[in-house]
Amino acid sequence: MSKVGIIMGSASDMPVMEKAIEVLQGFDIEVEVDIVSAHRTPEKLFDYAKNAHTRGINVIIAGAGGAAHLPGMVASLTPLPVIGVPVKSRNSIDGWDSVLSILQMPGGVPVATVALDGALNAGILAAQIVGASDTCTLDKILMYKEGLKQKVIEGAKKINQ
Repeated sequence: MSKVGIIMGSASDMPVMEKAIEVLQGFDIEVEVDIVSAHRTPEKLFDYAKNAHTRGINVIIAGAGGAAHLPGMVASLTPLPVIGVPVKSRNSIDGWDSVLSILQMPGGVPVATVALDGALNAGILAAQIVGASDTCTLDKILMYKEGLKQKVIEGAKKINQ
């Protein structure tokens, strides 16, 4: 069974990151959730990133606010794909510091980056990565996308009545 690791820099990031957890559970993908601070628990970060693949994790979603070093540091240490979620935190510069910290990675250390507070899309992207090699998950993603299409069609019908 596929598993996605979801980590965040502090408990205050949970309201944003819950969206990734919910969408992945909706796709029946197992999630492992933890708090891993790049600055306050660097040893835990190193252990988590270096060993995630040995615990069956296929993709890591890392949410962080402020300086937002967590996704990039994890990406530098793991062979797994990492999706960064910039989180608008109370000490943030309107979220831009988080976005740019995650987005501007050096060559060789990629982090897929979603929008500010975009944990829903991070969860969907993680499911799509899993779905590339898991036909059951792929089928669920196809159904999800068809549902999005139908919502638009139904909305258009209501407007045009």
